[in-house]
Amino acid sequence: MTLHVVEQGRKVNRRGQKHCHTAEIGKDIVFEADALDTYNYEGWKPIHHDLLVVSAAVEYADRRCGRRIGKWSRNLRITVPVSELETWRRKDVADRLHGALRHLTGDAWEISFVKWEGAAIVGARQRSLGFGTDRQFVIAYSDGLDSRCVAKLCGGIGAAVCVRVTKNKHALKKGDEPFDQIPFKVHVPSSRESSVRSRGFKFAAITAIAAHLTGLERIVVPESGQGALGPVLLPLHNVYADYRNHPTYFRKMEQFIKAVLGHAVRYEQPRLWATKGETVEAYRRSTNEPVDELFETRSCWQQRWNAKTGGRLRQCGLCAACLLRRMSMHAAGITEPADTYVIADLTVPEFSMALPKGKVRLSGTMVEYGSVGARHLQQLADMAALPDERLRRHAFEIAQATGEPEAQTLGRLRTMLVAHAKEWRAFMAAQGEQSFLRSWTEGGRNGRSK
Repeated sequence: MTLHVVEQGRKVNRRGQKHCHTAEIGKDIVFEADALDTYNYEGWKPIHHDLLVVSAAVEYADRRCGRRIGKWSRNLRITVPVSELETWRRKDVADRLHGALRHLTGDAWEISFVKWEGAAIVGARQRSLGFGTDRQFVIAYSDGLDSRCVAKLCGGIGAAVCVRVTKNKHALKKGDEPFDQIPFKVHVPSSRESSVRSRGFKFAAITAIAAHLTGLERIVVPESGQGALGPVLLPLHNVYADYRNHPTYFRKMEQFIKAVLGHAVRYEQPRLWATKGETVEAYRRSTNEPVDELFETRSCWQQRWNAKTGGRLRQCGLCAACLLRRMSMHAAGITEPADTYVIADLTVPEFSMALPKGKVRLSGTMVEYGSVGARHLQQLADMAALPDERLRRHAFEIAQATGEPEAQTLGRLRTMLVAHAKEWRAFMAAQGEQSFLRSWTEGGRNGRSK
């Protein structure tokens, strides 16, 4: 696929080009004034604007071009207008950009650049950041459980520059300051690709911009061990491994950011060797305050319309993210409110018996997500019993990225897997012998055995 990103009102000649598309800034890629204003601080440069445009272009191309059945990799050619043309055309910048994207998405990327002709999107009225030098790190902050816990464990909100990475607009909450919204939205006329691995590039890029503007090097990645390593340890059949939160991807992004911004950053993963349950438990031990604020967090992957009952937004309770959350809360000894999940009762023998009474909209893929997620968590637990030879390849890859000895990495990987297996077995035991989840982990569907 070929994609031309163009400035607002400009056209491109696509005559004779097959599978060629145009994304117009202001129409298909929209930079919202309020969102951009949260980045408009002293130190903002045209190269930051360029990086946002490139991030948006990558997301548009990723979502616009569907993958063929049985063939994961795609050839994606993009032309992007940038202000700092000389920088983007440097070989070291191009090589590191393409390398990071290839590792992240499993595709062949070819990005070329042309001169940005219009005015800079932001930068006319810059103001000073108001929090002085007391901030210690940047963190990609969502409404999720990991980011809430890890921000606290790493020094609290007062020590963090929180970069909000959810797609929905939020009212300012206590502790929120700059960088409160993703600065752009991408509108794809027919989104054919659901994996959207490019989100990992977007989140890494905007946190790097925040780090550059605040003069910080540390970027904290809050994901715990199962979420960071699990998708690479156990990739789905015929699906390229998901490296979005893997150390190997962050090393490549560090090299790219250094080349393009001239600013060294380090993506730190303080909970890489801890389970999500251990992270929640560490948070619970670190505070004397009630854990009620964790109930405000959201882990669910499902669309908002698909997790609403009685006019109230809930979490589906069944996707892999919800199951991991429920297992982790159980491991930490925390009981969530009864109305947290649409599918609340996991002890029943049939999935249909777990459906809530009354009107509820469920997608046709919910059961698929649930059964695949349950099997993934079970298979991850099974890995704890594998011999060293079966884990060594993964340990070597991680060790190369973290700089730790391979033997130490192998030991840490096994310890995390053993902890996960213990938490999963305890969670499943709590659901009882008749739970429909048990048939799912054995390969059944819809609460029925194979």
